[in-house]
Amino acid sequence: MSDDDDDLGLDSSPGMDGGSKKSSGLGGLLPKLLKFIAIGLGALIFIVTVAVITFNFLNRGGRNQTTVSETDPYVGRRPEYMYFTAIDLINTRTNDPTPAMVRVSLALGYDMNDRLAQTELTNRRYEIQDFIRSFFSLKTIDELRPEHELQLQQEIREALNTRILQTTKIRNVLFQQFDVIQM
Repeated sequence: MSDDDDDLGLDSSPGMDGGSKKSSGLGGLLPKLLKFIAIGLGALIFIVTVAVITFNFLNRGGRNQTTVSETDPYVGRRPEYMYFTAIDLINTRTNDPTPAMVRVSLALGYDMNDRLAQTELTNRRYEIQDFIRSFFSLKTIDELRPEHELQLQQEIREALNTRILQTTKIRNVLFQQFDVIQM
């Protein structure tokens, strides 16, 4: 009877045929792949948890370590400029019924990395001097008061950048000397 069972391929116990069959394809690969994905997700969750706990510990629960006054606005680092100071002292008179004498010496600030600025300012030096002379000769004594200096500097900067200079941009205008003398 056992010969008949052998012929039919009926085995009563597994492994009687001399070896076990390996599962091939996705059946054997899927459990290993899922195991590695689970390990990776576990490691990722662990790392994020440690990072969040460390961050909160160092920041003491999100409280600021430094206090910033709300009244004082943050003032960043002021840019540095190269200055063109080859403009001669300018003497002119104001546009008043009784004119006052104006004596002005300027320094024109431009970007430090602008290599062509010095050349253009030197080439246009006399145009700039003439503009400055005519600019102040059109002003009155009231317009030349110390409280208006910032406005005068802005007007000069805008006019030089739009009317006289081609490639260079003046970033700052400083008065080295600014005298208004009533006669």
